[in-house]
Amino acid sequence: MTDTHSEQPENQSNGEKIQHRIKSFVLRQGRLSAAQKKALDTQWPKFGLEVGEQKLDLTEVFGRQAPTIVEIGFGMGTSLAAMAEANPEQNYIGIEVHRPGVGALLKLVEEKGLTNIRVFNHDAIEVLEKSIPQDALAGVYLFFPDPWHKKRHHKRRIVQPLFAQTIAKHLQLGGQFHMATDWEDYAHHMMEVMSAAENYRNISGKGEFTPRPDYRPLTKFEQRGHRLGHGVWDLIFERV
Repeated sequence: MTDTHSEQPENQSNGEKIQHRIKSFVLRQGRLSAAQKKALDTQWPKFGLEVGEQKLDLTEVFGRQAPTIVEIGFGMGTSLAAMAEANPEQNYIGIEVHRPGVGALLKLVEEKGLTNIRVFNHDAIEVLEKSIPQDALAGVYLFFPDPWHKKRHHKRRIVQPLFAQTIAKHLQLGGQFHMATDWEDYAHHMMEVMSAAENYRNISGKGEFTPRPDYRPLTKFEQRGHRLGHGVWDLIFERV
């Protein structure tokens, strides 16, 4: 989950693909803990994916046919691991640029004995462009991306018109793009972009936010925010 307040370094998400595109993350790798390094060394060969010249065959990657969901910017992986554990009938691909977060997720994968997760340590736009087949995904999740709250930085926000269309290309008909943010200004920005995007339908009705679905875990930061009266906004748009 890209919860920049609690689970990983700031400036988490990935930006949209243009020739000289503005990246919406700043790569601050941080220091790997011994446990994270061990998990990377031992679990990456089994669960890590590399960007190559060919699109993935998702059935081959997971050894089965199942609905596949991508989470962009999973942070330290707590929520992604929880979703994969709670929904073993689904496949999950996590994309994260920060290596300590990848190590933390792989440690959880090992501890929980998960088999339905695969991981990219790479820029999300390049992963989508080069590795994910079109019309292949049951869902794309973008939880708590960096809000870039200063007005002069709004152009760095990942949810932009081109990004919305990139996601649409990879969703199956009926597949869902689920976003969540704790910044009200960004929530309205997301709503504006997605409401104007082609090939989408807001599952809650025009201009309406969606109550948090049960499948999205409640983070510690979010629980604390609720106690302090802070809001969180979920948006779910379906590919049509």
